[in-house]
Amino acid sequence: LQSLGLDLKQFNPSAISKLELTSSSGRALRLPLQMGGFGLSRYVLDNYLYEQAKAIGIEFIFCKANNITYANEEFSIDLSTGDTFTCQLAISAYGKRSNLDQKLNRRFFYQRSPFLGVKYHIKTDLPADLIRLDNFEGGYCGTCKIEDDLYNLCYLSETKNLKNSGTIADMEQKVLFKNPHIKKIFENSEFLSRKPEVINEISFREKSLVEDHILFCGDAAGMITPLCGNGMAMAIHSGKILAESIMEIGSIANSAQRNLLERKYQNKWESQFASRIKTGRLIQNLFLNLNLSNLAVGLLQNSQFLSQRLIRRTHGKPF
Repeated sequence: LQSLGLDLKQFNPSAISKLELTSSSGRALRLPLQMGGFGLSRYVLDNYLYEQAKAIGIEFIFCKANNITYANEEFSIDLSTGDTFTCQLAISAYGKRSNLDQKLNRRFFYQRSPFLGVKYHIKTDLPADLIRLDNFEGGYCGTCKIEDDLYNLCYLSETKNLKNSGTIADMEQKVLFKNPHIKKIFENSEFLSRKPEVINEISFREKSLVEDHILFCGDAAGMITPLCGNGMAMAIHSGKILAESIMEIGSIANSAQRNLLERKYQNKWESQFASRIKTGRLIQNLFLNLNLSNLAVGLLQNSQFLSQRLIRRTHGKPF
């Protein structure tokens, strides 16, 4: 971000250097995060990036893309405004899930996902340099400071927890609060909105990087499990890899150059992320099981080497 001349310090982001991991029984493990990180809300970050892009002449159209087709070395994009745009390159960076995934018959879209995500913004009393990960049956909750005096609290849960409880509030009382650390945060924090943001059908399955010559990046290309705390960095990095691949090719004048770009991007993406995403899935499966999560926290408490190795396996290197 700094290499692009972006100044995020003006927004007073938190500087994160520690991780605390708790099991549902209340057992806690605290670790240093050698690479560290920063906390900033998506609202602030996205609006800042939008203003910077607009200032250098990028045109934005706020509407829904209803369909995209490829023919004769060209894409046609049908918009909800009734307009149709044509272009040489089409990049889909629309996040976890979109109506276009269905239109493009992407395989993961038709495989039901057992997860939902819930997010709040709160004011609470936690260290500003800490990210908390609290385990509960069928899920885990993450809390960290963002800008100013705000904190982000979000959790991933198996959908069956909600079905068995009836409402989000009941699920939190019956399932999440069995972890005393989660209960304490909920009971000693100011929630800035009555209702949380809820996202259904969060899929961590393998996704294609190219469909009918459309290039995917960010969460649209693949997601690491939230437990690893590295999704935003991966999304930004995939955008950087794609941009560099496009610049290396220079122009897309024929199908040979297009195929070369697609291979180059896929190779670079898989080299950077494929192993980390697989490791993230394994770690998440471990922490979704109550008995195994309690055992894992105990094991990591006694092995600084193992805990740091797991973090390195999912976080990659600075870029």
